[in-house]
Amino acid sequence: MPSDASASLPSGPLLSARGLHKSFGDNHVLRGVDLDIEAGTVHALIGPSGSGKTTVLRSLNGLEEPEAGTLRIGELEIDLSRPRSRRERAALHRTSAMVFQQHHLFPHLTVLGNVTIGPIRVQGRDRDTVMAEALGLLERVGLREKADAYPSSLSGGQQQRVGIVRALALQPSMLLFDEPTSSLDPELVGEVLAVMTELAGEGWTMAVVTHELGFAREVADQVSFFDEGVVVERGTPEQVFGAPEHERTRRFLQRLQGPFGR
Repeated sequence: MPSDASASLPSGPLLSARGLHKSFGDNHVLRGVDLDIEAGTVHALIGPSGSGKTTVLRSLNGLEEPEAGTLRIGELEIDLSRPRSRRERAALHRTSAMVFQQHHLFPHLTVLGNVTIGPIRVQGRDRDTVMAEALGLLERVGLREKADAYPSSLSGGQQQRVGIVRALALQPSMLLFDEPTSSLDPELVGEVLAVMTELAGEGWTMAVVTHELGFAREVADQVSFFDEGVVVERGTPEQVFGAPEHERTRRFLQRLQGPFGR
């Protein structure tokens, strides 16, 4: 189940971004992006590579620092045109947890060690409580018997499921997924999407950058289509996939949903 903080949130945006701008050198990656992540919903971010999706996701978690715009978390509004305070950075990290494309597991730690290091060392929570919770989470994703294994002995799909459990163990209000299946062999994609679908069914708030359009169509509540640093189109899956308003959206979907698309 979602953490107590997530479960008690009122309806409405859990996190709102307005006017996000971000450049890497001469590359203007974000050009005034607005985005609302509603509590208890799944928001899919789709679009071609390099369109700004991942940069937005990392900005929501504080892993990237846009040069302009605002982020609102509850009653806290963060002005991104000035340096972030310690309180603001803590709020971003407390609100969300990231699941990356690559698993980023510590190779010298066991599965259980990877899952518990954040709650114990960073959050300062009780070790016995964290260990018990972590074993329960591993049980949920079918990896309880791998608790003492090291990442090198796991398949890519298993490692990504550990990555999801590691994020859940931090008890965030929101989960951020950055193309979590892009580095997996095709036969392993389904096991990760199944876990994500189960979490969505439990009411977790999720923002998902993905090229798995079938997942976005079936599981997402909202879809935003990105291109060249802006949100070209947003709406329900029925609107975006079934009746897109913009030609750029239609071309993207036709390319990926054609005879060789997913």
